[in-house]
Amino acid sequence: MGMEGDFIKINKWLLPLGWLYGCVVQVRNCLFEMGVLKSESFTTPVISVGNITVGGTGKTPHIEYLIRLLEKSAKVAVLSRGYKRKSKGFHVANEHSTAEDIGDEPYQMKQKFPNVTIAVEKKRAKGIKLLLQHDPQPDVILLDDAFQHRYVKPGINILLVDYHRLIIYDKMLPAGRMREPLSGKNRADIIIVTKCPKNLTPMDYRVVTKAMDLFPYQELYFSTLSYGKLMPLFPEAAQTQLAEKASDLTGLKAQNCLLLTGIASPRQMIEDLKPHVASLHPLTFPDHHSFTPQDIERINTEFNQLAEPKCIVTTEKDAARIKHIDGLSEAVRTHLFVLPLEIEFMLEQTDKFNKKIINYVRKNSRNSILVKRKDDNKPQDSHHSGDRPRTISFRNN
Repeated sequence: MGMEGDFIKINKWLLPLGWLYGCVVQVRNCLFEMGVLKSESFTTPVISVGNITVGGTGKTPHIEYLIRLLEKSAKVAVLSRGYKRKSKGFHVANEHSTAEDIGDEPYQMKQKFPNVTIAVEKKRAKGIKLLLQHDPQPDVILLDDAFQHRYVKPGINILLVDYHRLIIYDKMLPAGRMREPLSGKNRADIIIVTKCPKNLTPMDYRVVTKAMDLFPYQELYFSTLSYGKLMPLFPEAAQTQLAEKASDLTGLKAQNCLLLTGIASPRQMIEDLKPHVASLHPLTFPDHHSFTPQDIERINTEFNQLAEPKCIVTTEKDAARIKHIDGLSEAVRTHLFVLPLEIEFMLEQTDKFNKKIINYVRKNSRNSILVKRKDDNKPQDSHHSGDRPRTISFRNN
């Protein structure tokens, strides 16, 4: 396992500015600890998922994991700030919402989970209060990218750390990518090291676990990326024979693949795809990138230059923006596939994590009595009777 020298690039000339920035953030954190700045708690279960670095740590796949875990047994709401959306204020997504209205990640989640309430609001405490007035009232609220939004005190605070940029070796902005000092990790109830290679050795786990230096009240998990079935972004234009072969990654073994990403950290995805294709050609853009006509022309040109047989693969997050832009060549449209990202827990930690989340929601729901059945193979239906509280059963996952 490579460590500091392989993964972290620090601009040493900017370290003094990073120190000053860290001091400012420390003062803010101290004001919250002393109660000068107030953190608001809620009786409804609130689970926050976030990071303390600039760049992607896999927040959306982990939020989606929590949705899948909870949605069949409880009414789930997700609250995001809706990064780079063009709308203002509080907005609940509906079937007509676009990525421009609510942001690409909330749009992606609404497309995948149409029965889940997806809302955006920059001020999270305000957003939670408005969600609690929404019909249906949520049994649990998932906060997307809210680890540093300290005006809300979640019941469970989950911190995500990219394996390829471990915070223990990083530095404060602008020298590194840390948005607050390393001590900020102490607020986390759960820390998940994300995007881990699947071939980590027991020694690798021990080294990271020791280096993270966690308190006894904190739990450490490791997750890795897994991939769903490839789907054509433009089904009506897709090349039928290629679409049939490309239902999973094994169907790409003869393909020269252009990997199109506008995410913060595509490194693990690149490494995962390489063994499945004849050749891989990454075309990377910044996180949440808005594709310009020049970008579209570049995509068309680079794909046109690939030798046959060929395809182009992108992420669900990028697909939310690409789907509605003009200018893609017919060759790109017929060969463009979306690769869904999911996460899996390593070290057989899945049951432990699931029980932690389910038990918290069960014990702390304000509007429901959450009852665990002896037979947990299937969730019971919710029942409503006048003013009686709803009874919701959880599966053991």
